[in-house]
Amino acid sequence: MLRSSQESAKRAAGKVLPHNSAPAKQASASDPAKSIEDAMKADHSVPWSIVLGLTLLTLLPALLLSITPLVRLLVVFHFLRQALGTQTAPSNQVLMGLALMMTWFLMQPVLLQVEQQAVTPYRAGTISGEEAMSRGIQPVKHYMLRYAREKDLAVFASAGMTARPLTKDDLPIQVVIPAYMLSELKAGFQIGAVLFLPFLLVDLVIASITTSIGMMQLPPVVISTPLKILLFVMVDGWNLLADQLIKSF
Repeated sequence: MLRSSQESAKRAAGKVLPHNSAPAKQASASDPAKSIEDAMKADHSVPWSIVLGLTLLTLLPALLLSITPLVRLLVVFHFLRQALGTQTAPSNQVLMGLALMMTWFLMQPVLLQVEQQAVTPYRAGTISGEEAMSRGIQPVKHYMLRYAREKDLAVFASAGMTARPLTKDDLPIQVVIPAYMLSELKAGFQIGAVLFLPFLLVDLVIASITTSIGMMQLPPVVISTPLKILLFVMVDGWNLLADQLIKSF
């Protein structure tokens, strides 16, 4: 009887032990959360990294259009498509992809400066997030000032600044960005107008020929569009256009 009672007590204790180990498992399960919290407390840059990353993702399309050559490239490409007379070829996706790749190629020196001056020290923990943003905007600002016209800078400086700046570097970024966009729009329209003239001449010649021979029922566009595409392909137009666009920066 005594031996059986001891065996039943051991079985009861064995059944109770798993229930008693539940708090230990809960404590071990909560350890990762505590470690993450401790890491965030130890490294104060983690919340800043999250906020900065989400903000940049939201503003990325606007940033690409406002501080890069993307505006000029897209304007020129759309002028070219209108001059050729092809409504949807190349498509908007193709033109946007080409403009993005050319923008990335043209902005590589600026991005390298931003990485050296702001990103690398911020990852090393030597500067704060606010200082990294102020350092990173300087190479982009100098790039925009290189192509922004003084007339456009004067428009926004006179409207938004009370004191006259001594140099261009003293202008705030909210003045430089819209002035740079206006300058890029003008440059894009100038290149597009020059690009439009040869194709306009082809349209005028074809229209005069079809009118003189009495082909009133056949629209001149039906004849001029294939001729313009053939002319553009024969002179290797895409290569010439990309070369001149890159040299314009």
